[in-house]
Amino acid sequence: MKRISAPLVLALALAVPLIAHAQLLQPMQPLDRIVAVVNDGVVLQSELDAALAQVRQQFAQNPQALPPTPVLERQVLERLILMKLQVQRAEENGIRASDQEIDAALQTIAQNNHIDIAQLRQSLAQQGIDYAAFRKQIAEQLMVQKLRDNVIQGDVHVTDAEVNNLINSPLFKAGEVNIAQILIAVPEGASPDQVSAAKAKADEVEKQIVGGMDFKAAAIRYSQAPNALDGGVVGWRRVDELPPALADLAVKMQPGQVTPPLRAPEGFYILKLEGKRPAPPVIVTEFHARDLLIRTSPTLDSAQAQAKIEALRKQIVDGKAQFADLARKDSQDESTANDGGNMGWFQPQQWGSVVAAALPELKDNEISAPLQVPEGWLLVQRLGERKVDRTEQVQRDQARMAIGNRKAEDAYNNFLRDLRSTAYVRILLPGAEADAKQAG
Repeated sequence: MKRISAPLVLALALAVPLIAHAQLLQPMQPLDRIVAVVNDGVVLQSELDAALAQVRQQFAQNPQALPPTPVLERQVLERLILMKLQVQRAEENGIRASDQEIDAALQTIAQNNHIDIAQLRQSLAQQGIDYAAFRKQIAEQLMVQKLRDNVIQGDVHVTDAEVNNLINSPLFKAGEVNIAQILIAVPEGASPDQVSAAKAKADEVEKQIVGGMDFKAAAIRYSQAPNALDGGVVGWRRVDELPPALADLAVKMQPGQVTPPLRAPEGFYILKLEGKRPAPPVIVTEFHARDLLIRTSPTLDSAQAQAKIEALRKQIVDGKAQFADLARKDSQDESTANDGGNMGWFQPQQWGSVVAAALPELKDNEISAPLQVPEGWLLVQRLGERKVDRTEQVQRDQARMAIGNRKAEDAYNNFLRDLRSTAYVRILLPGAEADAKQAG
Protein backbone atom coordinates (compact mmCIF):
# COMPACT_ATOMS: atom_id res chain seq x y z
CA MET A 1 0.00 0.00 0.00
CA LYS A 2 1.33 3.39 -0.97
CA ARG A 3 2.37 5.59 1.97
CA ILE A 4 0.98 9.10 2.33
CA SER A 5 3.67 11.73 1.75
CA ALA A 6 4.73 13.51 4.92
CA PRO A 7 3.75 17.07 3.85
CA LEU A 8 0.20 15.94 3.11
CA VAL A 9 -0.08 14.12 6.39
CA LEU A 10 1.06 17.25 8.20
CA ALA A 11 -1.10 19.82 6.41
CA LEU A 12 -3.36 20.54 3.43
CA ALA A 13 -2.10 22.34 0.35
CA LEU A 14 -4.07 25.48 0.92
CA ALA A 15 -3.43 29.31 -0.70
CA VAL A 16 -2.35 30.65 2.30
CA PRO A 17 0.06 28.37 4.45
CA LEU A 18 -1.18 26.92 7.75
CA ILE A 19 1.09 26.34 10.73
CA ALA A 20 1.91 22.61 10.80
CA HIS A 21 0.18 20.74 13.60
CA ALA A 22 0.33 17.08 14.57
CA GLN A 23 -2.59 16.06 16.70
CA LEU A 24 -2.84 13.00 18.93
CA LEU A 25 -2.25 10.31 16.33
CA GLN A 26 -1.70 7.36 18.66
CA PRO A 27 -4.16 5.86 21.14
CA MET A 28 -3.82 7.72 24.44
CA GLN A 29 -1.79 5.88 27.01
CA PRO A 30 -3.26 5.60 30.52
CA LEU A 31 -0.47 7.71 32.05
CA ASP A 32 -0.25 10.38 29.34
CA ARG A 33 1.46 13.45 30.77
CA ILE A 34 0.82 17.17 30.31
CA VAL A 35 3.77 19.04 28.75
CA ALA A 36 2.15 22.47 28.47
CA VAL A 37 -0.85 24.29 29.85
CA VAL A 38 -2.38 26.64 27.28
CA ASN A 39 -5.10 28.84 28.78
CA ASP A 40 -7.77 26.31 29.77
CA GLY A 41 -6.33 23.58 27.52
CA VAL A 42 -3.30 21.32 27.57
CA VAL A 43 -0.73 19.77 25.24
CA LEU A 44 -0.06 16.12 26.03
CA GLN A 45 3.20 14.24 25.78
CA SER A 46 1.58 11.92 23.22
CA GLU A 47 0.77 14.90 21.01
CA LEU A 48 4.33 16.15 21.25
CA ASP A 49 5.74 12.68 20.55
CA ALA A 50 3.56 12.31 17.46
CA ALA A 51 4.57 15.75 16.17
CA LEU A 52 8.26 14.99 16.79
CA ALA A 53 7.91 11.72 14.89
CA GLN A 54 6.43 13.57 11.92
CA VAL A 55 9.28 16.10 11.87
CA ARG A 56 11.88 13.34 12.09
CA GLN A 57 10.15 11.54 9.24
CA GLN A 58 10.42 14.69 7.13
CA PHE A 59 14.15 14.84 7.82
CA ALA A 60 14.79 11.10 7.54
CA GLN A 61 17.20 11.69 4.65
CA ASN A 62 19.01 14.51 6.45
CA PRO A 63 18.75 13.86 10.21
CA GLN A 64 21.91 15.85 10.96
CA ALA A 65 19.97 19.03 10.09
CA LEU A 66 17.87 18.59 13.22
CA PRO A 67 19.00 20.24 16.45
CA PRO A 68 19.50 18.32 19.71
CA THR A 69 16.32 16.72 21.03
CA PRO A 70 15.65 19.30 23.80
CA VAL A 71 15.86 22.15 21.29
CA LEU A 72 13.70 20.31 18.76
CA GLU A 73 11.14 19.54 21.47
CA ARG A 74 10.80 23.21 22.33
CA GLN A 75 10.45 24.19 18.66
CA VAL A 76 7.75 21.60 18.04
CA LEU A 77 6.01 22.34 21.32
CA GLU A 78 5.85 26.03 20.45
CA ARG A 79 4.11 25.13 17.20
CA LEU A 80 1.60 23.00 19.06
CA ILE A 81 0.97 25.79 21.56
CA LEU A 82 0.37 28.33 18.81
CA MET A 83 -1.95 25.92 17.03
CA LYS A 84 -3.82 25.26 20.26
CA LEU A 85 -4.26 29.00 20.82
CA GLN A 86 -5.64 29.48 17.32
CA VAL A 87 -8.10 26.62 17.70
CA GLN A 88 -9.23 28.02 21.05
CA ARG A 89 -9.80 31.46 19.54
CA ALA A 90 -11.66 29.94 16.60
CA GLU A 91 -13.96 28.06 18.97
CA GLU A 92 -14.54 31.22 21.01
CA ASN A 93 -15.59 32.97 17.79
CA GLY A 94 -18.00 30.18 16.87
CA ILE A 95 -15.88 28.94 14.00
CA ARG A 96 -16.41 25.29 13.11
CA ALA A 97 -15.54 22.92 10.27
CA SER A 98 -18.54 21.05 8.89
CA ASP A 99 -18.47 17.33 8.14
CA GLN A 100 -18.83 18.18 4.45
CA GLU A 101 -15.77 20.47 4.57
CA ILE A 102 -13.71 17.84 6.38
CA ASP A 103 -14.79 15.14 3.93
CA ALA A 104 -13.82 17.38 1.00
CA ALA A 105 -10.40 18.08 2.55
CA LEU A 106 -9.77 14.37 3.10
CA GLN A 107 -10.85 13.65 -0.46
CA THR A 108 -8.32 16.22 -1.68
CA ILE A 109 -5.55 14.57 0.33
CA ALA A 110 -6.50 11.17 -1.10
CA GLN A 111 -6.62 12.50 -4.67
CA ASN A 112 -3.25 14.22 -4.30
CA ASN A 113 -1.81 10.86 -3.30
CA HIS A 114 -3.63 9.08 -6.16
CA ILE A 115 -5.67 6.88 -3.84
CA ASP A 116 -9.25 6.73 -2.60
CA ILE A 117 -10.58 7.32 0.93
CA ALA A 118 -10.52 3.62 1.83
CA GLN A 119 -6.87 3.40 0.80
CA LEU A 120 -6.14 6.60 2.72
CA ARG A 121 -7.54 5.05 5.89
CA GLN A 122 -5.55 1.88 5.30
CA SER A 123 -2.32 3.78 4.68
CA LEU A 124 -2.78 5.87 7.82
CA ALA A 125 -3.42 2.72 9.85
CA GLN A 126 -0.23 1.14 8.52
CA GLN A 127 1.66 4.20 9.76
CA GLY A 128 0.05 3.90 13.21
CA ILE A 129 -2.12 6.99 12.68
CA ASP A 130 -5.62 6.90 14.12
CA TYR A 131 -8.10 8.00 11.44
CA ALA A 132 -10.44 9.76 13.88
CA ALA A 133 -7.55 11.76 15.32
CA PHE A 134 -6.31 12.58 11.81
CA ARG A 135 -9.79 13.76 10.88
CA LYS A 136 -9.82 15.97 13.98
CA GLN A 137 -6.46 17.42 12.97
CA ILE A 138 -7.81 18.33 9.54
CA ALA A 139 -10.90 19.90 11.12
CA GLU A 140 -8.70 22.09 13.31
CA GLN A 141 -6.59 23.19 10.35
CA LEU A 142 -9.76 24.19 8.51
CA MET A 143 -10.89 26.15 11.57
CA VAL A 144 -7.57 27.98 11.73
CA GLN A 145 -7.80 28.84 8.04
CA LYS A 146 -11.26 30.32 8.65
CA LEU A 147 -9.94 32.22 11.64
CA ARG A 148 -7.17 33.67 9.50
CA ASP A 149 -9.67 34.67 6.82
CA ASN A 150 -11.79 36.42 9.45
CA VAL A 151 -8.80 38.25 10.94
CA ILE A 152 -7.48 39.60 7.68
CA GLN A 153 -10.86 40.28 6.07
CA GLY A 154 -11.42 43.55 7.86
CA ASP A 155 -7.76 44.64 7.81
CA VAL A 156 -6.74 44.10 4.19
CA HIS A 157 -7.91 46.62 1.62
CA VAL A 158 -6.10 47.28 -1.67
CA THR A 159 -6.81 50.42 -3.67
CA ASP A 160 -6.33 51.04 -7.39
CA ALA A 161 -3.84 53.76 -6.50
CA GLU A 162 -1.72 51.24 -4.58
CA VAL A 163 -1.84 48.87 -7.55
CA ASN A 164 -0.79 51.63 -9.98
CA ASN A 165 2.06 52.74 -7.73
CA LEU A 166 3.37 49.20 -7.44
CA ILE A 167 3.19 48.50 -11.17
CA ASN A 168 5.11 51.68 -11.89
CA SER A 169 7.83 50.89 -9.36
CA PRO A 170 11.17 49.31 -10.34
CA LEU A 171 10.61 46.56 -7.78
CA PHE A 172 7.60 45.27 -9.70
CA LYS A 173 9.82 44.43 -12.65
CA ALA A 174 12.48 42.83 -10.48
CA GLY A 175 11.06 39.33 -10.85
CA GLU A 176 10.97 36.69 -8.12
CA VAL A 177 13.29 35.64 -5.30
CA ASN A 178 13.50 32.54 -3.15
CA ILE A 179 14.50 33.44 0.40
CA ALA A 180 15.00 31.74 3.74
CA GLN A 181 14.94 33.42 7.13
CA ILE A 182 16.02 33.07 10.74
CA LEU A 183 14.24 35.14 13.38
CA ILE A 184 15.70 35.85 16.78
CA ALA A 185 12.63 37.26 18.48
CA VAL A 186 12.44 40.22 20.82
CA PRO A 187 9.54 40.30 23.32
CA GLU A 188 6.97 43.02 22.94
CA GLY A 189 8.00 46.00 25.05
CA ALA A 190 11.49 44.55 25.44
CA SER A 191 14.05 46.29 27.62
CA PRO A 192 17.37 47.50 26.17
CA ASP A 193 19.07 44.52 27.80
CA GLN A 194 16.68 42.09 26.10
CA VAL A 195 17.25 43.75 22.73
CA SER A 196 20.99 43.62 23.27
CA ALA A 197 20.85 39.93 24.22
CA ALA A 198 18.81 39.12 21.10
CA LYS A 199 21.26 41.03 18.92
CA ALA A 200 24.18 39.17 20.47
CA LYS A 201 22.47 35.84 19.80
CA ALA A 202 21.73 36.85 16.20
CA ASP A 203 25.37 37.85 15.73
CA GLU A 204 26.47 34.48 17.06
CA VAL A 205 24.10 32.64 14.70
CA GLU A 206 25.43 34.65 11.76
CA LYS A 207 28.99 33.82 12.84
CA GLN A 208 28.16 30.09 12.84
CA ILE A 209 26.64 30.33 9.36
CA VAL A 210 29.65 32.21 8.01
CA GLY A 211 31.79 29.53 9.65
CA GLY A 212 30.10 26.82 7.61
CA MET A 213 26.91 25.86 9.43
CA ASP A 214 24.10 25.02 7.00
CA PHE A 215 21.52 27.82 6.95
CA LYS A 216 18.53 25.46 7.17
CA ALA A 217 20.11 23.63 10.08
CA ALA A 218 20.67 26.97 11.81
CA ALA A 219 17.04 27.93 11.20
CA ILE A 220 15.77 24.69 12.69
CA ARG A 221 18.01 25.11 15.71
CA TYR A 222 17.72 28.84 16.41
CA SER A 223 14.88 30.49 14.52
CA GLN A 224 11.73 31.52 16.37
CA ALA A 225 9.71 32.11 13.21
CA PRO A 226 6.74 29.80 12.50
CA ASN A 227 8.58 28.23 9.55
CA ALA A 228 11.68 27.32 11.57
CA LEU A 229 11.14 23.58 11.17
CA ASP A 230 10.94 24.07 7.41
CA GLY A 231 14.52 25.30 7.49
CA GLY A 232 13.30 28.88 7.48
CA VAL A 233 12.37 28.60 3.80
CA VAL A 234 9.83 31.21 2.74
CA GLY A 235 9.82 30.06 -0.88
CA TRP A 236 9.50 31.92 -4.16
CA ARG A 237 7.95 35.37 -3.84
CA ARG A 238 7.65 38.29 -6.19
CA VAL A 239 10.06 40.96 -5.01
CA ASP A 240 7.19 43.44 -4.74
CA GLU A 241 5.43 41.14 -2.25
CA LEU A 242 8.22 41.67 0.26
CA PRO A 243 8.32 44.53 2.77
CA PRO A 244 9.94 47.54 1.06
CA ALA A 245 13.21 47.44 3.03
CA LEU A 246 13.63 43.73 2.35
CA ALA A 247 12.66 44.13 -1.30
CA ASP A 248 15.39 46.73 -1.85
CA LEU A 249 17.90 44.41 -0.20
CA ALA A 250 16.79 41.32 -2.17
CA VAL A 251 17.32 43.12 -5.49
CA LYS A 252 20.96 43.81 -4.60
CA MET A 253 21.73 40.34 -3.18
CA GLN A 254 23.19 37.44 -5.12
CA PRO A 255 22.05 33.80 -4.72
CA GLY A 256 23.73 32.19 -1.73
CA GLN A 257 24.38 35.50 0.01
CA VAL A 258 23.44 35.83 3.70
CA THR A 259 22.64 39.13 5.38
CA PRO A 260 23.90 40.29 8.75
CA PRO A 261 21.16 40.52 11.42
CA LEU A 262 18.47 43.01 10.38
CA ARG A 263 16.37 44.78 13.00
CA ALA A 264 12.59 44.48 12.68
CA PRO A 265 9.74 45.18 15.14
CA GLU A 266 9.55 41.49 16.07
CA GLY A 267 13.29 40.92 16.45
CA PHE A 268 16.39 40.33 14.32
CA TYR A 269 16.23 38.59 10.95
CA ILE A 270 19.04 36.82 9.12
CA LEU A 271 18.14 36.23 5.48
CA LYS A 272 19.58 34.05 2.76
CA LEU A 273 18.83 34.48 -0.93
CA GLU A 274 18.35 30.98 -2.30
CA GLY A 275 17.74 32.14 -5.87
CA LYS A 276 16.25 34.76 -8.17
CA ARG A 277 14.54 34.65 -11.54
CA PRO A 278 12.76 37.05 -13.91
CA ALA A 279 8.98 37.05 -14.02
CA PRO A 280 8.02 35.31 -17.29
CA PRO A 281 5.48 36.74 -19.76
CA VAL A 282 1.98 35.33 -19.37
CA ILE A 283 0.76 33.72 -22.59
CA VAL A 284 -2.66 32.09 -22.31
CA THR A 285 -4.84 30.02 -24.60
CA GLU A 286 -8.29 31.43 -25.28
CA PHE A 287 -11.24 29.89 -27.11
CA HIS A 288 -14.17 31.41 -28.92
CA ALA A 289 -17.35 29.35 -28.72
CA ARG A 290 -21.13 29.22 -28.62
CA ASP A 291 -23.27 27.33 -26.13
CA LEU A 292 -26.82 26.06 -25.88
CA LEU A 293 -28.11 25.05 -22.45
CA ILE A 294 -31.18 23.06 -21.43
CA ARG A 295 -31.70 23.30 -17.69
CA THR A 296 -33.15 20.57 -15.52
CA SER A 297 -36.12 21.55 -13.37
CA PRO A 298 -38.91 19.98 -11.30
CA THR A 299 -40.84 19.53 -14.55
CA LEU A 300 -37.85 18.43 -16.68
CA ASP A 301 -35.58 15.75 -15.28
CA SER A 302 -32.04 14.99 -16.45
CA ALA A 303 -33.07 12.28 -18.92
CA GLN A 304 -35.66 14.55 -20.53
CA ALA A 305 -33.20 17.44 -20.74
CA GLN A 306 -30.64 15.12 -22.34
CA ALA A 307 -33.17 13.92 -24.90
CA LYS A 308 -34.07 17.52 -25.78
CA ILE A 309 -30.46 18.61 -26.20
CA GLU A 310 -29.74 15.55 -28.39
CA ALA A 311 -32.71 16.41 -30.63
CA LEU A 312 -31.46 19.98 -31.01
CA ARG A 313 -27.97 18.76 -31.84
CA LYS A 314 -29.36 16.45 -34.52
CA GLN A 315 -31.13 19.38 -36.17
CA ILE A 316 -27.84 21.30 -36.38
CA VAL A 317 -25.74 18.34 -37.55
CA ASP A 318 -28.34 17.39 -40.19
CA GLY A 319 -28.30 20.94 -41.54
CA LYS A 320 -31.93 21.65 -40.65
CA ALA A 321 -31.09 24.53 -38.29
CA GLN A 322 -28.25 26.87 -37.36
CA PHE A 323 -26.68 26.68 -33.91
CA ALA A 324 -27.12 30.41 -33.31
CA ASP A 325 -30.81 30.33 -34.28
CA LEU A 326 -31.57 27.42 -31.93
CA ALA A 327 -29.58 29.08 -29.15
CA ARG A 328 -31.70 32.23 -29.45
CA LYS A 329 -34.91 30.17 -29.43
CA ASP A 330 -34.21 27.31 -27.01
CA SER A 331 -31.11 28.02 -24.90
CA GLN A 332 -31.69 28.71 -21.22
CA ASP A 333 -28.29 30.33 -20.69
CA GLU A 334 -29.49 33.87 -20.00
CA SER A 335 -25.99 35.31 -20.47
CA THR A 336 -25.57 34.13 -24.09
CA ALA A 337 -28.95 33.15 -25.57
CA ASN A 338 -29.87 36.58 -26.96
CA ASP A 339 -26.56 36.67 -28.85
CA GLY A 340 -27.03 33.27 -30.45
CA GLY A 341 -25.08 31.51 -27.69
CA ASN A 342 -21.96 33.63 -28.28
CA MET A 343 -19.59 33.11 -25.31
CA GLY A 344 -16.92 35.47 -26.68
CA TRP A 345 -13.21 34.80 -26.20
CA PHE A 346 -12.37 33.21 -22.87
CA GLN A 347 -9.91 31.04 -21.00
CA PRO A 348 -11.36 27.52 -20.73
CA GLN A 349 -11.75 27.33 -16.95
CA GLN A 350 -13.91 30.46 -16.95
CA TRP A 351 -16.84 28.30 -18.04
CA GLY A 352 -16.12 25.34 -15.77
CA SER A 353 -14.19 22.10 -15.95
CA VAL A 354 -16.61 20.33 -18.32
CA VAL A 355 -16.29 23.00 -21.00
CA ALA A 356 -12.54 23.28 -20.36
CA ALA A 357 -12.11 19.55 -21.01
CA ALA A 358 -14.29 19.52 -24.13
CA LEU A 359 -12.93 22.50 -26.09
CA PRO A 360 -9.36 21.27 -26.79
CA GLU A 361 -10.82 18.07 -28.27
CA LEU A 362 -12.97 19.93 -30.83
CA LYS A 363 -12.01 21.37 -34.19
CA ASP A 364 -13.14 24.84 -35.24
CA ASN A 365 -16.91 24.88 -35.99
CA GLU A 366 -17.30 21.36 -34.54
CA ILE A 367 -20.14 20.79 -32.07
CA SER A 368 -19.58 18.81 -28.91
CA ALA A 369 -21.57 15.81 -27.82
CA PRO A 370 -24.16 16.69 -25.15
CA LEU A 371 -22.29 17.65 -21.98
CA GLN A 372 -23.77 17.16 -18.53
CA VAL A 373 -23.18 20.15 -16.28
CA PRO A 374 -24.60 21.02 -12.85
CA GLU A 375 -27.35 23.14 -14.45
CA GLY A 376 -28.46 20.48 -16.93
CA TRP A 377 -27.23 19.58 -20.44
CA LEU A 378 -25.07 21.68 -22.73
CA LEU A 379 -23.90 21.89 -26.33
CA VAL A 380 -20.75 23.80 -27.21
CA GLN A 381 -19.62 24.82 -30.69
CA ARG A 382 -15.97 25.76 -30.91
CA LEU A 383 -15.40 28.74 -33.21
CA GLY A 384 -11.70 29.45 -32.74
CA GLU A 385 -8.53 29.28 -30.62
CA ARG A 386 -5.74 31.81 -30.04
CA LYS A 387 -2.68 32.54 -27.93
CA VAL A 388 -2.83 35.89 -26.16
CA ASP A 389 -0.27 37.83 -24.14
CA ARG A 390 -2.11 38.66 -20.92
CA THR A 391 0.97 39.87 -19.08
CA GLU A 392 -0.40 43.36 -18.39
CA GLN A 393 -3.72 42.10 -17.07
CA VAL A 394 -2.05 39.39 -15.02
CA GLN A 395 0.46 41.90 -13.67
CA ARG A 396 -2.36 44.05 -12.31
CA ASP A 397 -3.88 40.98 -10.70
CA GLN A 398 -0.49 39.99 -9.32
CA ALA A 399 0.14 43.49 -8.01
CA ARG A 400 -3.21 43.53 -6.22
CA MET A 401 -2.56 40.07 -4.83
CA ALA A 402 0.99 40.94 -3.77
CA ILE A 403 -0.18 43.97 -1.83
CA GLY A 404 -3.03 41.99 -0.31
CA ASN A 405 -0.77 39.08 0.63
CA ARG A 406 1.74 41.40 2.29
CA LYS A 407 -0.96 43.18 4.27
CA ALA A 408 -2.61 39.87 5.17
CA GLU A 409 0.66 38.34 6.36
CA ASP A 410 1.46 41.39 8.48
CA ALA A 411 -2.05 41.47 9.93
CA TYR A 412 -2.08 37.79 10.87
CA ASN A 413 1.46 37.81 12.25
CA ASN A 414 0.47 40.72 14.48
CA PHE A 415 -2.60 38.78 15.53
CA LEU A 416 -0.51 35.71 16.38
CA ARG A 417 2.00 37.73 18.40
CA ASP A 418 -0.83 39.33 20.35
CA LEU A 419 -2.53 35.96 20.83
CA ARG A 420 0.66 34.40 22.18
CA SER A 421 1.67 37.34 24.39
CA THR A 422 -1.74 37.58 26.08
CA ALA A 423 -2.15 33.83 26.66
CA TYR A 424 -1.43 31.89 29.84
CA VAL A 425 1.18 29.33 28.84
CA ARG A 426 3.10 27.10 31.25
CA ILE A 427 5.78 24.77 29.90
CA LEU A 428 6.12 21.47 31.77
CA LEU A 429 8.70 19.67 29.67
CA PRO A 430 11.13 17.57 31.70
CA GLY A 431 14.30 19.52 32.34
CA ALA A 432 12.75 22.77 31.15
CA GLU A 433 12.20 25.58 33.56
CA ALA A 434 8.48 26.05 34.09
CA ASP A 435 7.40 29.16 32.29
CA ALA A 436 4.11 30.70 33.22
CA LYS A 437 2.91 34.08 32.22
CA GLN A 438 -0.35 35.88 32.25
CA ALA A 439 -0.65 39.15 30.35
CA GLY A 440 -2.68 41.73 32.07
